[in-house]
Amino acid sequence: MKNKFKKKTFIIMFIMLLGLFVTLGAQEVYYYNKVQEVFDWGTGTTKVVVNVEKILSSADVNWSTFEVYVKRYDKRLKSLFLEEGQRKVTDAYVSDEMGNKVKEGNYIAIVMETRPGLSICSPLNYISGIGGNNWAEEEYTIKQVKEITAAEEKINGIVSTTLNKTFRPQIDKFTFGSEFYRDERNGDITLTYAAYEPEIKTASKSPLIIWLHGAGEGGKDPTIPLAANKSVNFASEEVQKIFGGAYVLVPQTPTVWMDPGAEEYDYNIEIPSNIPPIPSVSKYTKALKNLIDKFVQANPGIDTNRIYIGGCSAGGFMTMRMILDYPDYFAAAFPVCEGFYHPYLTDKDIEKLKNQNIWFVTAATDSTLPAPIFTLPTYDKLIKEGAKNVHLTYLKRVIDTSGRYRDEKGNPYEYNGHYSWIYVYNNEATAEIDGQEIAILNWLAMQNKLY
Repeated sequence: MKNKFKKKTFIIMFIMLLGLFVTLGAQEVYYYNKVQEVFDWGTGTTKVVVNVEKILSSADVNWSTFEVYVKRYDKRLKSLFLEEGQRKVTDAYVSDEMGNKVKEGNYIAIVMETRPGLSICSPLNYISGIGGNNWAEEEYTIKQVKEITAAEEKINGIVSTTLNKTFRPQIDKFTFGSEFYRDERNGDITLTYAAYEPEIKTASKSPLIIWLHGAGEGGKDPTIPLAANKSVNFASEEVQKIFGGAYVLVPQTPTVWMDPGAEEYDYNIEIPSNIPPIPSVSKYTKALKNLIDKFVQANPGIDTNRIYIGGCSAGGFMTMRMILDYPDYFAAAFPVCEGFYHPYLTDKDIEKLKNQNIWFVTAATDSTLPAPIFTLPTYDKLIKEGAKNVHLTYLKRVIDTSGRYRDEKGNPYEYNGHYSWIYVYNNEATAEIDGQEIAILNWLAMQNKLY
C-alpha cells in the first residue's frame, strides 16, 4: 500500500510540475521600447512603450495603470551599480512603437517624470576624471497594477523587463563617422563626429554650423556630445528656419580639446591659484581643420563663405584656437563660457581677432571658467582696439526659461552658472546691435565672409 501511495503521490506531483512548466512556458513575454529626449540640462528617458499585442483604444489606459521601476549601472565603475528606484508615472496612453499617441493600437506609452537634478531619469552618467559623460545601463521593470479592458477582454498581469528598441528622435536625425589624420608631432589622430544635412534648402548652398563640445563629452561615441547637452537643437526645425537650412558638424575629440600633446606653450604666465594650469594650444588643431576640410569637400552644398564655429567650455577654448590659427576661414565664431586664458593673447593675436565676427556668451555665476579671468578681459580688449563686429552676452545667472522647472519656492530653476550654452541652443542670448536687440543665431545667420 505504501508503495502504491508513493507512486500516486509522485504521479500527482509530476503532473502539477508539468502543468506549472507549461503555464510558465506559455506566459507571454512583453517587450518594451525606450524613448529618450534631449533637454536643456541633458537627456532623459521620458517614456517606456510596452507592446501588449492586443488592439487597445485610447480610453483603455491611464496614468495609474502601470508602475515603473529602474536600476542604473555604469560599466566604468568597479561596482557597476549606480542607483535604483521607482519612476513617477505622469501619463499613459495608447501609442505607436515610438510613443506617439494614437486612437487605436497595440502599444502603451508610459510617460515618466523627467527634470533637471533627477538622476534616476537620466540614461547618461557623468564621472569626473574617467571619461566624463557616458551612456548608463538601464534595466526597467514595467508592471501592470490596474486591469485593462480591451474589446470586452480583460487584460491583467503584464510585466515587461525585456528591451526591444531605444528611440532618440533628436539624435537619430544625425549620421556618424570618423576622420583619420597623421600628425608629425602628435602621431595618429582619429576624430569621430556627428553630422546633419539640412532637409530644407532655401538657397543653392547652405551654411555650416560647427559645434565643439565641452571637456565631459570626449571619447569615441559621437552621440555623447549630442546627448549631454542640447547641441541637437541646431538641427531643430526652429533653428533650421533661421538659417534657411544649415549643415551641422559636431566633432568629438578622443580626450579633451585642451590636450596640448607635444605642442609647446608657455607655462610661465601667471595663472590664479584657483585655476589649474591651462594650455594655449591643442594637439587637435590640425586634425580638426582636416576633418572640417574633408567634410566640406564631401558636401558641395555647403556655402564656404558661411562656415560658423562655436563651442562651450573646452570647446570654447578650441573655438578661440581655431580662429587664431585660421583667421580667414570662418565667417563667424561664437565661443561660449570659453576657456582660453586671456593673458595668453598677444597683441598680434588681438589684431587677428578684432577684425573677425565674434559673439561671446558667459555668465556671472560661472565658477568653472570665471568670466573676469577668461571672456570679459578678451572682449574688453577687442572693443578697446576697435573691433566692429564683436559682441557679448553676459548673463547674471543661468535659469530655466521654458517655465517647466521651478525650485521649492516657485522660482525658475537655476542651473550651474557654467551652463550658459543653454541660451545659445535656445537662441536666447541677445545683444544690442545698431540700436536693436538681436538674438545670437539670427546674427550668426547674417554673417558672410563676402560682406
